[in-house]
Amino acid sequence: MTSRSVRRQAIANIIPAIIVEIMMLIYNLADTFFIARTNDPLQLAAVSLAAPVFLVLIAMGIIFMAGAMSFISRSLGAGQKERADNIASFCVWGSITVGTVMAVIFMFFIEKILRTIGASPETFRLAHSYLSIVIASAPFVLFSMACGGIMRAENHAAGAMFGQIFGNMLNVILDPIMILYFGWGITGAAIATTVSIVAGAFYYAGYFLTGRSSISIHVKHFRTGNGIAFGVLAIGVPACLDLWLMSIAQIIMNSLMSAYGDMAVAAAGVVMRVDQITGLFAMGAGQGIQPLLGFCVGAKDWERYRAMLRFALNFTVTLSLLMVGLCYAFTGDIVSVFLSEPEAFGYAVKFLHIKLSSSILFAVFFIFINALQAMGAGRASFILSVCRQCVLYMPLLFVLDRFFGEYGIISALPAAELLSLLQTVIIYGRVIFDPRKLNYSE
Repeated sequence: MTSRSVRRQAIANIIPAIIVEIMMLIYNLADTFFIARTNDPLQLAAVSLAAPVFLVLIAMGIIFMAGAMSFISRSLGAGQKERADNIASFCVWGSITVGTVMAVIFMFFIEKILRTIGASPETFRLAHSYLSIVIASAPFVLFSMACGGIMRAENHAAGAMFGQIFGNMLNVILDPIMILYFGWGITGAAIATTVSIVAGAFYYAGYFLTGRSSISIHVKHFRTGNGIAFGVLAIGVPACLDLWLMSIAQIIMNSLMSAYGDMAVAAAGVVMRVDQITGLFAMGAGQGIQPLLGFCVGAKDWERYRAMLRFALNFTVTLSLLMVGLCYAFTGDIVSVFLSEPEAFGYAVKFLHIKLSSSILFAVFFIFINALQAMGAGRASFILSVCRQCVLYMPLLFVLDRFFGEYGIISALPAAELLSLLQTVIIYGRVIFDPRKLNYSE
């Protein structure tokens, strides 16, 4: 972790993480792209409605991924190898257990879930077909995320990247075959997604079982005591909560947007996915830099910590500005890849212009959030997660919907991003300048 210069070490971790985010973007857009080729906007709307439910699975996986990255990297920085093994085993076996329980619960309540997220009579059957298949992959989703976090924590970012690429590329290959060639539509998309997730999980399992990792995930190392479970949850839960609340907010957004018709819902779904293009650099940089920052915290090397953070901020803001400019310049071309129906296309172009206004704010916000997680500042992360979604974004959805309609709904997130960034910078300053708030062992 300290043998290379700050620049080289940061790039070595950030680039693979960004590639993972790019592959995740391709993976997320693949279903949307190939379903759009069926020229059935109802299927596209159904996928948009199902997206927040799948996001709940990702959120639960983040508990173990973020917890592993932060806690294991700090333990390795402090020279505590056995503790790192205990954390890794807890994350892996905990993720499998939680994923299995979630799959059973979601399957049992799937119809109630669909009604809650605003499925119309026209989209209910389609969304049910998609979700009933995809949620079976929950244990594999959480397991893969936990393994990816462990690999990044031990400075094997390239290995974590390959596992993600393997599963995502398989999905991109299977999508056109199952959606278009076999004519299975949205059901084919669900099958392709599930198969690719399971295949990726087998890659990660093979990585650890063949002894390529310096960290053991064997069940004999499983521990919950001695601060293991608390240390993982202290970082993982706030990270999960932010995404979980984001999922709930997206469900609310879809529900509010459904009052303006299925075309508005389809457009909003496409815009939320396309907006990931501008956010992927921030997310990749944040996840790539976090284990490096965590190692510095464990080793108490604050000079290297500050240098890493400065590099990550400069790198992320520069690339995010470039992507925002490109998206503004080619908005119509980008939207036309997914939508051809005139009403949906018109909505999407205007929605995307509004949403892009907050992309740079998100870039800075995400780097600071990862810095707080690297320091083990669980309480600060928790406060920011709750405030960003519950105190700011969700209320703004209702308020702006009342005054500005569907365009107000889309504007709620940029407004929330601005306010939450100001709050994040203030809280980060309080933590970094008061070492008593940091916990090096958890």
